[in-house]
Amino acid sequence: MSSIIKENYLKALFFLNEKDTAITLTNLGKKMQVSKPTVNNMVKKLQAKGWIEYTKYKPLRITEEGKRVAALVIRKHRISEMFLAQIMGFGWEEVHEIAEELEHIKSEKFFDRMNELMGFPSVDPHGSPIPDKDGNFNNPNYISLAEVPPKSTVIFKAIRDSSTNLLLFLNKKQLTLGTKITVQDIEPFDKSISISYSDFSNLQLSNSVALHLLVKKI
Repeated sequence: MSSIIKENYLKALFFLNEKDTAITLTNLGKKMQVSKPTVNNMVKKLQAKGWIEYTKYKPLRITEEGKRVAALVIRKHRISEMFLAQIMGFGWEEVHEIAEELEHIKSEKFFDRMNELMGFPSVDPHGSPIPDKDGNFNNPNYISLAEVPPKSTVIFKAIRDSSTNLLLFLNKKQLTLGTKITVQDIEPFDKSISISYSDFSNLQLSNSVALHLLVKKI
């Protein structure tokens, strides 16, 4: 259990670091939904592992080794999500919670076999890149749908910070990865957009939804 908790903290630090390198105990506590004393206690353990550097009253810094270990946990999570979706037939809105448990299995052979059975996918069901066995990411240069000018056509490639509610919304709209989307118009007042794809024409999306959809220019 202690190992699982450390890995969860390390993952949280990794994702916080992607948004802001100046990570505070307060930020980490909010992310993990725990008190400051609890965070402080865990930070000491992570520092002892060489995964972070921390000086009192200064921001936390995740080390290169900490990033590598976190990336390998993320790798197991995303391989698990893809296996659940591709091989077991779970919906993309169902896989996250199960993968949260599977990612802590220690056997590399287990994940290597899953990966082999799927043909070594490069992304998970939400389009997020799967790190390699050295913890390296191949981050594609996507933009959000909110950045696409009118009369442009793009391909829906990934989701940023996906939530179950967002995924269920996309299911209702039959909007899946790989779909070609044409931006018809952008409302100046609230930046909502009108899009067309497949059998849908002039579907309205809020700016907040458009910001979460990552696309590739054609």
